[in-house]
Amino acid sequence: MRRFPKSFTQQEPIAEAAIEAAVAVMRTGRLHRYNLVEGEKGETALLEQEFAESLGVPYVLACASGGYALQLALRACGLERGEAVLCNAFTLSPVPGSIHAAGGEAVLVDILEDTTVDPDDLAAAARETGARFFLLSHMRGHIGDMDAIVAVCEAHGITLIEDCAHTMGACYDGRPSGTFGKVGCFSTQTYKHLNSGEGGLLSTDDPEVMRRAVIMSGSYMLYDRHLAAPEAETFNETRLVTPNMSGRMDNLRAAILRPQLAELDARRQRWNTLYRRLEAGLAAMAPVETIPRPEKEDFVGSSIQFRLPAFTHDEIARFIAGCEARGIPLKWYGKSQPEDYTSRYDSWGYLEATRPLPNADRILATLCDLRLPLTFDEQDCDDIALLMGDAMDQATNKTTRG
Repeated sequence: MRRFPKSFTQQEPIAEAAIEAAVAVMRTGRLHRYNLVEGEKGETALLEQEFAESLGVPYVLACASGGYALQLALRACGLERGEAVLCNAFTLSPVPGSIHAAGGEAVLVDILEDTTVDPDDLAAAARETGARFFLLSHMRGHIGDMDAIVAVCEAHGITLIEDCAHTMGACYDGRPSGTFGKVGCFSTQTYKHLNSGEGGLLSTDDPEVMRRAVIMSGSYMLYDRHLAAPEAETFNETRLVTPNMSGRMDNLRAAILRPQLAELDARRQRWNTLYRRLEAGLAAMAPVETIPRPEKEDFVGSSIQFRLPAFTHDEIARFIAGCEARGIPLKWYGKSQPEDYTSRYDSWGYLEATRPLPNADRILATLCDLRLPLTFDEQDCDDIALLMGDAMDQATNKTTRG
């Protein structure tokens, strides 16, 4: 049996410019973001400034992780302990985990056929709960109908916070992901669109939210060393009533990220080339339903999802096993137990009783997921599709390709 030879978790090497920048920081010994000499701006403050410019927003804060950015956003926006926070039913565990960590109670919202949030069910959940917050996860890079989502939030007085871990560099109708809500939260974990191992970025145009976030992140009284934050003199009231919940990014990670940020759009184009090539190969298999991408969405195809709605549970299990045997670690949201990074809402036992989620239950039962690292090329995508087709034929005992 032929196996795909490459790793689906192997990222590109860190570029020489980023390595040189990191070494330069290490040679100074000043890795802490506020450890600066006179006249020095610091890598972290410069990263914040450059990321703010890329989004067209005034304020950005770099922090320890994307999950920490979500927690910080909720707290800085005024979440109270025990308060309901609406959240997509299809997301990864750090999203409801951040709600739990910030003291809120996650209330899940159903999804549509394209795996994005259902605006009608969002409105229903808003009426049922009176929630003041919606933590919208652009899960696996799929951006929903932002016009409808924003309209629902405005109609119900809901503060929208965007989880953009999978949409850094993406746009909807020409507007950057992360700029539709009060706060946008981004991740620079290894498998995201910029790689610093771990890291997060929080963006907003609300000065008070940013003041709270800066103090909470652990600025102490050094907030004047930020380049993408409100003026230092405006912190006078906030600084004494806001707790320090240390979660800063350091200059070493920022130094690694700044050269990568300049390459983000080129990476988006490369990812989308791979995505479209594999999508075409999958679409040639009769049982496969690929996820439609709306015209307004300028996405980043760093992973690909598809459904097998006509397959039985056992057929999908055999298909997954066949892919694994061929070197393709396909993930399946219908699996009974969480695996690696993949889990379903019914495995998050700390949640309160959930609302009925019929679409999520049906869609996730046959939804498959695969990474597309930039270490692959278009021929790799053709080979993956061929091997997956062989696994599908074997699982069903029939020819599934035309």
